[in-house]
Amino acid sequence: MRKRTPPGCGWSAPSASRARSNTRIPWSFTWRCAVSELRLLALYPEQMNIYADRGNVLFLQHRCEWRGIGFAYSAAGMGEGFDPAEHDLVYIGGGQDRDQRMVAADLIATKRDALEAAVAGGVPGLAVCGGYQLLGTSYELGEERIEGLGIAPLHTVREPGPRLIGNVSIEVDLGSGRRVLAGFENHGGRTYIDAGGQPLGRVIHGFGNNGGDGLEGIVRENLIGTYLHGPLLPKNAWLADELIARAIERREGERPALEPLDDELEDAAHADAERAAERG
Repeated sequence: MRKRTPPGCGWSAPSASRARSNTRIPWSFTWRCAVSELRLLALYPEQMNIYADRGNVLFLQHRCEWRGIGFAYSAAGMGEGFDPAEHDLVYIGGGQDRDQRMVAADLIATKRDALEAAVAGGVPGLAVCGGYQLLGTSYELGEERIEGLGIAPLHTVREPGPRLIGNVSIEVDLGSGRRVLAGFENHGGRTYIDAGGQPLGRVIHGFGNNGGDGLEGIVRENLIGTYLHGPLLPKNAWLADELIARAIERREGERPALEPLDDELEDAAHADAERAAERG
């Protein structure tokens, strides 16, 4: 069966500069779409950026540009609101507990309504570690309770015991069959999915949400929350492409047939991450 071409998409000869620099598409022509750009919003990039999580944004940018899709980056930090209609993809990384406390209060004060509107409207999002925890109703740190956004049915508790640290792999199905995500986790909080919540996947190796129920992450609409660092997307290129495709589909009304890239390096990184998880 032939792949469908989304409206306004096709092959065009690259410019001289791109012909020299663009080596990821294994043909001499560049795939271009009428989608002029993918508009990504990063939340708190200064405060929520541990374990190289900023690499997720850079990876999304590269995979768009290698296909001739423009990439527009914007950020919303402390005290700054945003218009959900102006963004195609939302990202928030992880942070230290001190930064997470500040961010939690600011999220509720300046961004909760916009985020809820974005999620309800199908805007894809990726929340990693601390950002994932803040999607839920609360994060309990002993006698302290940090209020969360409440846009995903989960809660997090800092329980007695060691931090959950190590390489991890999980099995997921986002609608196109079973796939594996692999990365690194390091979290003191134990996250529990509440009634009606859908986990991102099931743990193959590692701890996952809480080290007990075998679940990892959460999915609501096109929003994905996960504990996987690494950064996550360079080790799991297929997920980056899934986010890009969903963002374009929501904006254009039809899912694009993204052309394959030369993913030799990405596939090797994924295989290495899987092996690391198997070793424990």
